This record gives sequence, C-alpha cells and structure tokens, in this order.
Amino acid sequence: MMITIRDYREDDAPAVGRLIAATFSEFNLAFASPEQLNAFLGPFRHADSAEPAHQEAIARVIRSDIVFVAEDGSVIVGVLRGRKERLASLFVLGDHHRQGIGRQLVRRFEQACLQRGWMVIRLASTVYAVPFYQAMGYKRSTGLRSGWSFEGQGLSIQPMKKVLTPSKECP
Repeated sequence: MMITIRDYREDDAPAVGRLIAATFSEFNLAFASPEQLNAFLGPFRHADSAEPAHQEAIARVIRSDIVFVAEDGSVIVGVLRGRKERLASLFVLGDHHRQGIGRQLVRRFEQACLQRGWMVIRLASTVYAVPFYQAMGYKRSTGLRSGWSFEGQGLSIQPMKKVLTPSKECP
C-alpha cells in the first residue's frame, strides 16, 4: 500500500463527502436513530446524491484553511480539515484504520501549523478517537462535553489540545 498525502482539490468533494458520511456514521453515530443520523450528518447525508445543490453544500462544508487528503493509489481513504489552532475533523476509512494514515495526516497538519507560526492545536475528539489523539501527544483539556454536529445534538466529545514544539524537520 502506497499512501500519498496531498492538498485537497475541489474535485475531491464527492469522494471526500462519501468518506465522511460513511466513517462518521460507522464509528461515531451508532447510537443515533435514522432521524438523528440525518441531523448529525448535515449535508453529508446526501453524499451519494448527484444533485448539484447537494454536492455544492458538501463542498462548502469541506472547505477550510487547510485540507489534506490521503490517497491509496487513486482512492481517497482519509481527510483532515483544519484552520488556525484548530483541527476541525479527521476521517480515515475503517478498512484503512491502524495503518498510519491518520498519523500521517495529523503530522502533515502539525507541520503546516508550525510553518504558519501556530503553536497550539485544539480539537474536539469523539470518544472513539481519544486514544488515537493521546498517542499523538494530545492531552484532554477538560472533561467530556455534549457536542453537536450540524443539527444533531448530544454527541459526546473530548476537548483536547497539543502545544507544538518546532523540531529540526519543521523549523
């Protein structure tokens, strides 16, 4: 398996939308009823739709200051979205978990932050992802909170943060 991390392009939106919808549903929203699931997924509930308005809504949500995708060959298997001092979201397809893809995406984001002079990264982790972020050096900054996603309320989240230190690889 050869994984490539690259900058997101607008034409990646349909594939990234499907990845987010599938991964978020599978690993974070098992508790949700079908109605709740649609509320939590927001525009991603239409990830399989070819309707231009649906695709534009998905593309609009994906846009951020920094977006990286991970490709296995020509298939997008991971995505990370972020902005100043905030890792907004990270998704890796389930059959690609535990292969270092999330780590590569987070490291690339941390390097981009350091290059911009951003020394702290905050995130709201789902309960499922807390061990992953802890292994990457992130610390819990408060206790569990009740979070939201689009119109969905009641998603358990763990606020976390990491203070970055410049290294030889990333001045």
